[in-house]
Amino acid sequence: MGEAPICIIAGSKSDAEYVKRAEDVLSKLNLKYDVAYLSAHRNPEDLDIYISNSKAEVFVAIAGLSAHLPGYIASRTVKPVIGVPINKALAGLDSLLSIVQMPRGVPVACVGVDNPENGALLAAEILGLKDPSIQEKVMLYRRGKL
Repeated sequence: MGEAPICIIAGSKSDAEYVKRAEDVLSKLNLKYDVAYLSAHRNPEDLDIYISNSKAEVFVAIAGLSAHLPGYIASRTVKPVIGVPINKALAGLDSLLSIVQMPRGVPVACVGVDNPENGALLAAEILGLKDPSIQEKVMLYRRGKL
């Protein structure tokens, strides 16, 4: 648990289809990742333990409605957090605004609504800052060669 450089966290199993889409990208890039289903609302203590014990260098947090999960994670780590807003209501605008309107000092990166693929790619790009082989894989993916 929590040993891979990328961790995808979703607040509910109802988000499994979006998790799978992020996993597909990371698998094509041959990157190791972990997946956890932990809610900032329903089991915050378990989420705190997971975050503090995780070896992840980047978190991808998939969240709909109030989309509290990415901000919650960011408030408990100084590692990069990428929020993926999900359209559960209001065309995803509620989720998008919850993620991008974080207070100063607690940044969360945000990708487009219902776009976990870009969340996974951004996580790979972050890891690629220190590993040129990952940068090459991302470029191949973008060109449709992976």
